Amino acid sequence: MIPQLETQRLILRGFCEADLDAYADMCAHPEVMRYIGTGQPFSRGESWRNMAMIIGHWQLRGYGLWAVEESQTGEMIGRIGCWQPEGWPGLEIGWSLRRDYWGYGFATEAATAAMNYAFNQLQRSQIISLIHPQNVASVRVAQKLGEKLQGTTEILGTEVLVYGLSREDWQKM
Repeated sequence: MIPQLETQRLILRGFCEADLDAYADMCAHPEVMRYIGTGQPFSRGESWRNMAMIIGHWQLRGYGLWAVEESQTGEMIGRIGCWQPEGWPGLEIGWSLRRDYWGYGFATEAATAAMNYAFNQLQRSQIISLIHPQNVASVRVAQKLGEKLQGTTEILGTEVLVYGLSREDWQKM
């Protein structure tokens, strides 16, 4: 079962079929997808398969990305959580929000909850965030989380920045 987390303004919960319209809307937006994966928007079918993969990650790893719901409206606004598919360089705290929800601090708020989950429940000693070098907004989120630039790596054929935070440094924050 996928645990539910709550923050001041958000609910992090498992994806359900009713999320497809909002998720497909997010994944079809060129600005949202510009720095994710191949940088190309998803079709509705690709969004469906991606949601299924996210749910499968929970099944295989015991953790994953949550659907992020705005508490006041019940609107599904994005995906944020712990991600480590096969071949990944570490447990990633990743975030992606629908375009209309950028700039309100939702990514930092939900990613903080995911990071706390990774350190407290999953007992991880290190978390990372993999960020396209031109994604200035995501770099700012990583920095607000306390992550520091640790280097670069290649993911899916693209060079990305590796931001990270150790459990030890997190405990000092």
